[in-house]
Parts: sequence; structure tokens; C-alpha cells
Amino acid sequence: MATIELTAENFGEAVAGSDITLVDFWAAWCGPCRRFGPVFERFSERHPGVLFGKVDTEAQPALAQAFRISSIPAVVAIRGKAVLYAKPGPLSE
Repeated sequence: MATIELTAENFGEAVAGSDITLVDFWAAWCGPCRRFGPVFERFSERHPGVLFGKVDTEAQPALAQAFRISSIPAVVAIRGKAVLYAKPGPLSE
């Protein structure tokens, strides 16, 4: 499954419809975010049972603030309504 764009409007419904959601918080001006994006996309294609979403922190500041994102890229893992994992910085494949 490819990644989907998450916004304030679709976030709740998207997360509720998935057992596990991984969210990449990013911004277009962020070099590490642009390098991490393809890694996140490849990972999403190998794990079709997981919802992979991307939140543009410039376009969706309220979502970034709700998750207390202060450094990007940041990956957040969600199950149900609980955050299981949150880590700033790009992750390796």
C-alpha cells in the first residue's frame, strides 16, 4: 500500500480504519525529510497491512502540534488511539 496524505480532516477516520498506523511528519523544505520519504514509501509497499500516512507539518500545523512534533522528520506509530512509538529523525530502512 502506498502512503496517503493525512490532514486534520481525514486523520481520525484514517487511523480508526487501521489496526496500526505509521505517520511520517515532514516538510518540503527539510532535506532529511526528502531523503527519508522514499525509504518510508518503500517500507509501506512491503507492509500492506499497515496504514502509512504522511503529514506535511507546514500545511497541517495543528496535527504537528497535537503530536508535539518539534523536530522533523518524525515517525509516530499509532494503534487504536494510543501512540506506541514516536521518534524524531530519519530512520534507516
